[in-house]
Amino acid sequence: MLGAARDPILVPEVSQHEIQVQQGFTGTELLLFGAILDPSGTRAGRDYDIVVVLKGPTQAVRLREKQKIAGIWINADSTALRSAPSFFAVASSRPIDKIVDDRTAAIYELGLNWLQLSPIGAIDPKEQARFSAGLVDLRQREGLFSEHSDGVVVSEQVLYQARINLPSSVQTGTYTAETFAITKGRVIASATAKVEVRKIGFERFVAQFAEQQSLFYGLLVVAFSVGMGWLAGRLFALI
Repeated sequence: MLGAARDPILVPEVSQHEIQVQQGFTGTELLLFGAILDPSGTRAGRDYDIVVVLKGPTQAVRLREKQKIAGIWINADSTALRSAPSFFAVASSRPIDKIVDDRTAAIYELGLNWLQLSPIGAIDPKEQARFSAGLVDLRQREGLFSEHSDGVVVSEQVLYQARINLPSSVQTGTYTAETFAITKGRVIASATAKVEVRKIGFERFVAQFAEQQSLFYGLLVVAFSVGMGWLAGRLFALI
């Protein structure tokens, strides 16, 4: 109890608790900031590293590997993941391997190398590692996964801040921003903040209609596509 009393308190905050996605949305920058305080309310006064993990809603994912056979790219091996974050970003005050060991990093998912992706069914560990690396690489290129080893700025061991970019393709839902204070390889404090990403306006109407009336939405999309194709054909015939 005496040791716990000496541990610092994290007071986290985010620049936006709600992000509204509408037509013309090109992404946004989220500022995660806060303070590291002693339980008495004064400055902590010790050397700490800060790691911030921003994680989006989880979803089931099926991965398919493409292979080129006889000059044609076809689907080959595949696997399904029970739960994978739609967005995952890590920012730290120093490289993760300089802050904690692999075991601690894996427990708290402090980096892309330690992201826990659970496969559905039995799979060879080497195959699982290959598919997991493929998913990470794909989403890194889409801007949905990122890791910045110098992304957190700590001022006089009291204030910290990190900036994380959210691309226009982010999914709606609740995002969790978890901050960890670490010293001598040990996580001594953590705190969580929430960010809600939601669609508004016409985009929200379309999303709700597609989810609640999927059959009618599909028929409407097919009818619209056929109608546009017919109209384009008539216009070209008149030229």
